[in-house]
Amino acid sequence: MKRPAAIIVSHGQPSDPDPAQADLEVFAARVAALLPDWHVGAATLAKEGALNRALGAAGSRPSIYPLFMTEGWFTGDNLRKRLHAAPDARVLRPLGVSPALPDLAADLLREVLAAQGWQAADTRLFIAGHGSGRSPNSARDTRAFADALAQRIAFAEHRVGFVEEPPYLADQAAGLGTQAICLPFFAARLGHVIDDIPEALDATGFNGVRLDPVGCAPHVPQLVADALTQEATPSD
Repeated sequence: MKRPAAIIVSHGQPSDPDPAQADLEVFAARVAALLPDWHVGAATLAKEGALNRALGAAGSRPSIYPLFMTEGWFTGDNLRKRLHAAPDARVLRPLGVSPALPDLAADLLREVLAAQGWQAADTRLFIAGHGSGRSPNSARDTRAFADALAQRIAFAEHRVGFVEEPPYLADQAAGLGTQAICLPFFAARLGHVIDDIPEALDATGFNGVRLDPVGCAPHVPQLVADALTQEATPSD
């Protein structure tokens, strides 16, 4: 029986594609360690030829896991067009809309609260998202995540701000105080996460806890592995 195959796909970094591709390969190796009977590849869309090489190594009927935060054009039309050479590939829903992600993030935030000696009821949470001036999808999925998180932990205040649409990061980060946590709703430490978010927080004098993007949380590889095994059919 052919062993099941998966390819983890992300945006990558068009201006410097190699480091992001290398980081994604490390992530894929972590997923592969949890799925010893699988072939798990990695491809950023920004790295020329990476997706075709990954498809060639995966063989027929691979599962495609989009390490994206938004369900929309990139994970729909754009990605499927890039998969024209593999019409039997199955595209899963992206990380950002995973039903398991809010629970994972809630556990992470509880660990942060415990480490700080804080109570959620006295702490403000700021979700920093991408947003878009052209599509409502990014803000929609960011807010859905924030709402799901609010159902799991009752912070003193929940705020959401965006890089590319109002309410903007700096406006929402203002006045959060020292007992606050910023959680970026991004998949990796690239672009906006290392530039725009710190700049906005610095500009407002934010002195709270600055977390890595939720996509970098330690248990995300297990979330992806679980999604792949749940999607796999008996014929795989």
